[in-house]
Amino acid sequence: MPAMTATTTSPEIKIELHKSPVSDADRIQALETPGFGKVFTDHMVLARWTADKGWHDAKVTPRRPLELDPASAVLHYAQEIFEGMKAYKADDGRILLFRPEENARRFAQSATRMAMPPVPEELFLKAVEELVRVDKAWIPSGDASLYLRPFMFANEAFLGVRPAQEYVFCIIASPVGAYFKGGAKAVSLWVETEYTRAAAGGTGAAKCGGNYAASLVAQAEAAKKDCDQVVFLDAAEHRWVEELGGMNVFFVMNDGSVVTPPLGGTILPGITRASVIVLAGEKGLRVEQRPYSFAEWQQDATSGKLVEAFACGTAAVLAGIGLVRHAGGEFLVGDGQTGKLTSELRQQLVSLQKGVTNDERGWTRLIPA
Repeated sequence: MPAMTATTTSPEIKIELHKSPVSDADRIQALETPGFGKVFTDHMVLARWTADKGWHDAKVTPRRPLELDPASAVLHYAQEIFEGMKAYKADDGRILLFRPEENARRFAQSATRMAMPPVPEELFLKAVEELVRVDKAWIPSGDASLYLRPFMFANEAFLGVRPAQEYVFCIIASPVGAYFKGGAKAVSLWVETEYTRAAAGGTGAAKCGGNYAASLVAQAEAAKKDCDQVVFLDAAEHRWVEELGGMNVFFVMNDGSVVTPPLGGTILPGITRASVIVLAGEKGLRVEQRPYSFAEWQQDATSGKLVEAFACGTAAVLAGIGLVRHAGGEFLVGDGQTGKLTSELRQQLVSLQKGVTNDERGWTRLIPA
């Protein structure tokens, strides 16, 4: 693993403004229907780490292609991590982040698992804030938001199986609308029984690109089955529900209890997941973090014990699960529509993120003008 002695201090962040940014007219047009991850702002953040200098040369700079040596370690050994977070514009014009400290901590945890130098929390948060401040004109109003993608990759040019000695930290930003095309409509799932997302001792708890690459063949199969997302079972027994291709999952029972698979190294510790657990508990619901089998899911849906289910993550917030397809057939969850609790929790989260309701938990972070 790279030496960490030079990574404890955060460099100053220089600001290099774009000399030819997108025109106001073109930006306004792009913000009308941004889609998801297709439109990008004028600037990005770049910082570098080397074994001798630690983190240095941090700056907000015009967005442009990155130059990579063909022998860059990321291209051969996949040392890469990323985060997903959003900046929101409140009705009164304030710009807010939602629990960004948790993104910074998870980014550091992912780096440690991938034998990479953690980005200091101070640098991570300052870089996010500076980029949002510079590109604040790109933050949509209403239900849309500015999606932020911090990522880091190994940039040393060499061939050999060892941790790299050079890394690049970057943040790009993209105005986004709804993640799923159907908006608040309940999504359909395909249950994958052949391929697995992660195994014990692997990288399932790290937010690294390899986890998502491994899920793509199953996601493609889900699309063939006319499903919005794939749900993975555990690698050992192909029995226990773990998570979707990029989202955590919850099950709501008719006795008011809520079940979600436990963290144990194979499931990403979602920040939206953690927030939902707190909010559900404050509603007086009993939240159980326990193994939940696919057989139990089918049985509970058939008997009526399971009244609703939902997936959650930064991109989609909360999405109700309506239809579940698998190799042996299909079944509905509840009436096949987004459930009452799902809608309530989603509205509660969105209201916090957009500054509509008072943040008594200290989850939102104001970006000064």
